[in-house]
Amino acid sequence: MTNTKQTIVDVRTPGEFMGGNVAGSINIPLQEIQERLDELKSLPQPIILCCASGGRSGQATSFLQRQGIDCVNGGSWMDVNYDVYNG
Repeated sequence: MTNTKQTIVDVRTPGEFMGGNVAGSINIPLQEIQERLDELKSLPQPIILCCASGGRSGQATSFLQRQGIDCVNGGSWMDVNYDVYNG
Protein backbone atom coordinates (compact mmCIF):
# COMPACT_ATOMS: atom_id res chain seq x y z
CA MET A 1 0.00 0.00 0.00
CA THR A 2 1.30 3.44 -0.88
CA ASN A 3 1.53 6.41 1.46
CA THR A 4 -0.54 8.51 -0.92
CA LYS A 5 -3.47 10.21 0.79
CA GLN A 6 -6.69 8.93 -0.67
CA THR A 7 -10.24 8.30 0.44
CA ILE A 8 -12.38 5.26 -0.26
CA VAL A 9 -16.07 6.13 -0.57
CA ASP A 10 -18.61 3.30 -0.70
CA VAL A 11 -21.82 4.42 -2.43
CA ARG A 12 -23.96 1.42 -1.43
CA THR A 13 -26.88 1.71 0.97
CA PRO A 14 -26.11 1.81 4.72
CA GLY A 15 -27.51 -1.73 5.04
CA GLU A 16 -25.20 -3.06 2.33
CA PHE A 17 -22.26 -1.18 3.86
CA MET A 18 -22.92 -2.69 7.29
CA GLY A 19 -22.83 -6.15 5.72
CA GLY A 20 -19.16 -5.68 4.82
CA ASN A 21 -16.90 -2.88 3.66
CA VAL A 22 -13.32 -1.77 3.11
CA ALA A 23 -11.71 -0.87 6.46
CA GLY A 24 -11.51 2.90 6.77
CA SER A 25 -13.96 3.57 3.95
CA ILE A 26 -16.74 6.14 4.19
CA ASN A 27 -20.35 5.32 3.34
CA ILE A 28 -22.04 7.99 1.24
CA PRO A 29 -24.98 6.36 -0.58
CA LEU A 30 -25.30 7.21 -4.28
CA GLN A 31 -28.53 9.15 -3.71
CA GLU A 32 -26.68 11.45 -1.24
CA ILE A 33 -23.65 12.21 -3.44
CA GLN A 34 -25.03 15.46 -4.86
CA GLU A 35 -26.18 16.90 -1.51
CA ARG A 36 -22.88 15.96 0.19
CA LEU A 37 -20.69 17.47 -2.53
CA ASP A 38 -18.98 19.95 -0.20
CA GLU A 39 -18.09 17.11 2.17
CA LEU A 40 -16.66 15.09 -0.73
CA LYS A 41 -14.60 18.05 -1.96
CA SER A 42 -13.00 18.33 1.50
CA LEU A 43 -11.84 14.69 1.58
CA PRO A 44 -8.24 13.70 0.70
CA GLN A 45 -8.08 13.03 -3.03
CA PRO A 46 -7.98 10.95 -5.11
CA ILE A 47 -11.27 9.45 -4.04
CA ILE A 48 -11.77 5.80 -4.90
CA LEU A 49 -15.46 5.00 -5.29
CA CYS A 50 -16.86 1.51 -4.89
CA CYS A 51 -20.19 -0.31 -4.56
CA ALA A 52 -21.40 -3.87 -5.10
CA SER A 53 -20.42 -4.29 -8.76
CA GLY A 54 -19.15 -0.95 -10.04
CA GLY A 55 -22.37 0.41 -11.56
CA ARG A 56 -23.36 2.89 -8.87
CA SER A 57 -19.76 3.91 -8.23
CA GLY A 58 -19.41 4.53 -11.97
CA GLN A 59 -22.36 6.93 -11.86
CA ALA A 60 -20.89 8.70 -8.82
CA THR A 61 -17.45 8.91 -10.48
CA SER A 62 -18.89 10.52 -13.62
CA PHE A 63 -20.78 13.10 -11.57
CA LEU A 64 -17.84 13.93 -9.27
CA GLN A 65 -15.37 14.22 -12.16
CA ARG A 66 -17.69 16.79 -13.75
CA GLN A 67 -17.46 18.72 -10.45
CA GLY A 68 -13.65 18.77 -10.70
CA ILE A 69 -13.02 16.10 -8.07
CA ASP A 70 -10.06 13.75 -8.60
CA CYS A 71 -11.71 10.34 -8.38
CA VAL A 72 -11.79 6.89 -9.94
CA ASN A 73 -14.27 4.05 -10.07
CA GLY A 74 -12.75 1.22 -8.06
CA GLY A 75 -15.63 -1.12 -8.95
CA SER A 76 -16.69 -3.73 -6.44
CA TRP A 77 -15.85 -2.98 -2.80
CA MET A 78 -14.34 -6.47 -2.57
CA ASP A 79 -11.96 -5.66 -5.44
CA VAL A 80 -10.98 -2.39 -3.74
CA ASN A 81 -10.50 -4.23 -0.45
CA TYR A 82 -8.19 -6.73 -2.17
CA ASP A 83 -6.21 -3.95 -3.88
CA VAL A 84 -5.80 -2.00 -0.63
CA TYR A 85 -4.40 -4.99 1.25
CA ASN A 86 -2.60 -6.81 -1.56
CA GLY A 87 -1.75 -4.12 -4.10
